[in-house]
Amino acid sequence: MEAAGLGLFMLSACVFGTLFGHPASPLARAIGRPFVLRAFMGVAMGGTALALVLSPWGKRSGAHLNPSFTLTFYRLGKIVGWDAGFYVLAQFLGGIAGVAVAGLVLARALAHPAVRYVVTTGAYGSGVAFAAEFVISFGLMLAVLVLSNVPALNRFTPLAVAALVAAYITLEAPLSGMSMNPARSFASALPANFWEALWIYFVAPPLGMLAAAECYLRLGAAPQVLCAKLHHANAARCIFHCEYPS
Repeated sequence: MEAAGLGLFMLSACVFGTLFGHPASPLARAIGRPFVLRAFMGVAMGGTALALVLSPWGKRSGAHLNPSFTLTFYRLGKIVGWDAGFYVLAQFLGGIAGVAVAGLVLARALAHPAVRYVVTTGAYGSGVAFAAEFVISFGLMLAVLVLSNVPALNRFTPLAVAALVAAYITLEAPLSGMSMNPARSFASALPANFWEALWIYFVAPPLGMLAAAECYLRLGAAPQVLCAKLHHANAARCIFHCEYPS
């Protein structure tokens, strides 16, 4: 389920990245302005994230789709090490498969230098990219923890995640490419053979999310961490160390 989820996310990223990024795309040429193109891309990927979290498989697996999420919930004691390891492996394999399928469908359009398998890269150097990835990952994880651990607010967690993904792509993408996800960045880097500064996406997002978890735990009035699901307002069986009422 985690493999399929990130695979579909990457397939969507490749399709919309080509539509909004390829210079020969009629849609990209009609819109023209980079900021507006990023906004459309943000809405598309935010919508994709929302659909995946709310899908039957997303409700069952918790819709992490990101090793940084899984590692953080492992640190919080909500997922056992064995399951966390398989989640991370599935996320990497699923992301790679999603880009591979997109490559079969889009062929040379996806490999075009303007699209380049939707690799994550920033325009202002490694330092800026690292800081940006840390900050946006921190913000996303903190929002998830604040909302998902209050039963009355939990149902809004998927909407918050989707809104942040859309906003980050629109506003932050020039700084780092907007990843927050080691598996997502690796899935694009592999077929593109683009390894420059890939370490940033393996280090900054997990650090940002772990830092958010530490800050949350130290908030005196913060509710306890109840579960590792991004959306618990459903009847799907929970596989985590869950403390939501049955």
